[in-house]
Amino acid sequence: MLTSDGSVLTLGETMGLITGSHVGSFAHVAHAQVGIGGAESNVAVGLVRLGVPVSWVGRVGDDSLGNRVVREIRGEGVDVRATLDPDAPTGLMLKEFRGRGTSRVSYYRANSAGSRLNPTDVGPGVVESASLVHLTGITPLLSDSARAACLDVTRRARVAGVRISLDINYRPSLASADEAAEVIGELASSADLVFGSPEEIALVSPRTPGTANETLESLLARARNLEDDDEGIDGLVRTFDPDGRREVVVKRGPFGATSCFDGSSFIAAGHPVDVVDTVGAGDAFVAGYLSGDVQDWPIDQKLTRANACGALMCTIPGDWEASPTPEELDGFIAGGTDPVLR
Repeated sequence: MLTSDGSVLTLGETMGLITGSHVGSFAHVAHAQVGIGGAESNVAVGLVRLGVPVSWVGRVGDDSLGNRVVREIRGEGVDVRATLDPDAPTGLMLKEFRGRGTSRVSYYRANSAGSRLNPTDVGPGVVESASLVHLTGITPLLSDSARAACLDVTRRARVAGVRISLDINYRPSLASADEAAEVIGELASSADLVFGSPEEIALVSPRTPGTANETLESLLARARNLEDDDEGIDGLVRTFDPDGRREVVVKRGPFGATSCFDGSSFIAAGHPVDVVDTVGAGDAFVAGYLSGDVQDWPIDQKLTRANACGALMCTIPGDWEASPTPEELDGFIAGGTDPVLR
């Protein structure tokens, strides 16, 4: 077995990102900005900003957007292990601002290079030398080969004794709820640490006798209403993980977050901020939590940092650009208010 170097490994698709320069539909917005974005690389950048070494594995097209993806992620200090695919383009997403704090993201990723991720892209030793592997529910829904890559990484991690983190991050545009429940649930069953909204936790939970005849859609609708219900959240987590062997972190939007482990629950309130852009806030939350996890922080401290990271991300446009440093977090937590000078 290789010795862990204290780093985190993550893998997934990062795409070119076109963002409208002001509020409005692309049917009328005349100017836009070019950037990059992807859930796993967003987390990677967030972790590096917080002092945690990270490797990101992915595939990009051998094109200008692919070159930009590699350059920008590497420029943030992430160890980039990207395969350049000459036969498929880098994926693309468009982000339109529909109002303050509200946006719409459209994806153009069918048959993209990132969707062709496969087990051979994850080289020898990269899993085994990590202290933690972080996956999302996005990647296994991209293609059969991407799903195989995720399953192979979890297998290798289990053999090597490496902890596995999963952010469910269900995207309805990629698969139906029934398909996602099966595919993402397979990864969740192997994870040590699971992140999700109440609805996402319900998605990967086993059906109990009392709900066996209830449609998955109605179960998810009921879970959606649990954000402000502490007892309901605890019950939901027990259904997903009755033995309490996993660390389950429930993201509750404006109501903060709950982390459950070994029969105990920890709750941290959210931060009221002037919301500009919510895209990337969940990834920043995960990065904050994992930065404490790899350093063996107590759960309440990990949760406090995660909530602050998520709140700060909402105050500035961009999927990862506002990922905070420890100094920014300390100032925000101490003041408890929106840190943006206006």
